[in-house]
Amino acid sequence: MDDGTSTAQSLEQWLAALHFTDLPEAAATARVVDAVVAWGESQGWRVYRRAPSVFPLPAPLKGHSVLDVACARPGGQPIAVEVDRLDRQRTVDKLLAEAAAGRLAIWVRWGTGPFRPPPLPVHLAGREASRSRGLWHTVTDRPAPQHSADPGTVEAAELPLGNVTEVKQQPS
Repeated sequence: MDDGTSTAQSLEQWLAALHFTDLPEAAATARVVDAVVAWGESQGWRVYRRAPSVFPLPAPLKGHSVLDVACARPGGQPIAVEVDRLDRQRTVDKLLAEAAAGRLAIWVRWGTGPFRPPPLPVHLAGREASRSRGLWHTVTDRPAPQHSADPGTVEAAELPLGNVTEVKQQPS
């Protein structure tokens, strides 16, 4: 049985390649869910969106909650994935119930980090993003591009300015 750490790390590495710019929160969440689905499909697993959860809905609602993504793996325990920007206790409780039911539980957190690790056996996969002007964009570790030459390699030269106090007469 997978301890979940390597699977969560694999998903986090996949999410590192996810980039988006100027998306409202709901669209950014949908983009993260799409990336989780693509990751599961790339592994050759059956992937389900909005899969039934073992966790009950809060009163007065009846029935059970749903998972953002679930993966069925041949020869491995099923995976239950929740995607959230916020640190919600209900999400932790749902994933703990999924883990107790024998599923590998992964919480995908996106947004401004750092992300507080959930209690084991729930695993964390994160993707940092920032908000500006009310819209979200992914954060990257890549350095900014170099826009000019390194000042250590440039030779300083004095420019010929001439007599700056001299006023040139315009022809009439």
